Amino acid sequence: MPNGAGPVRARNDPGQYDDLTDEWWSPFGKFAALHWLARARAALLPAPPYPGAVLLDVACGAGLLAPHLTGPLAGWQPVGVDLSELSLRQARAHGITPVRADAVRLPFADASLPGVVAGEILEHLPDLEAGCAELARVLAPGGVLVIDTLADTLFCRIALIRIAEHLPGGAPPGIHDPALLVDPARLHRLLAGHGVRMAEPVGLRPSLRDYVAWLRHRTDRVRMLPTRSTAGVYQSVGTKEQS
Repeated sequence: MPNGAGPVRARNDPGQYDDLTDEWWSPFGKFAALHWLARARAALLPAPPYPGAVLLDVACGAGLLAPHLTGPLAGWQPVGVDLSELSLRQARAHGITPVRADAVRLPFADASLPGVVAGEILEHLPDLEAGCAELARVLAPGGVLVIDTLADTLFCRIALIRIAEHLPGGAPPGIHDPALLVDPARLHRLLAGHGVRMAEPVGLRPSLRDYVAWLRHRTDRVRMLPTRSTAGVYQSVGTKEQS
């Protein structure tokens, strides 16, 4: 461990989330952008089809989606899957039912879940095809899938990884592997091959005004605004075809 700062890890090593576990709920910490994205993710969710419907949050981390399941979304029963036991402990404290599991081996029955969220996880999967197959497998016919991820573009590699990793609010250094970024067209083809039809992806960018206010600690929220460009972060919502 260099200078007591923690182990040196390879890019995309999931152990980094355990190293940074104290950062999860800090609005000005290393996971600040994940809070901003969680709010944008929740905005795509429909009301649950019935009270207590299970909403699976794949790679839930410490449960950042939970505070946004209010109002029309309050009827969802959130279940979170993650590899990090330390993160899952925090998720439980925020109302998430925690399940320790891998995103490519989800411990749920086929066609059993009315809602699935996969936010900021697909760009971490060495086997994207297997991950998409699992998301589709557990999703019930008519169920909703909400995703957001990082695009496989030169812009994303430079702006969101090489540069943003060194900016406040950017991803922690080494958290992403540029080789695993996700092309939107390929992602949609993979999901369509398993019966999940996704809407056209929409790009996201932080509000510059909010970001400046956040840097000055005048707000703890930064809105993620829609943009036509899907060259950076993008999100989409889809539905599993009826049998």
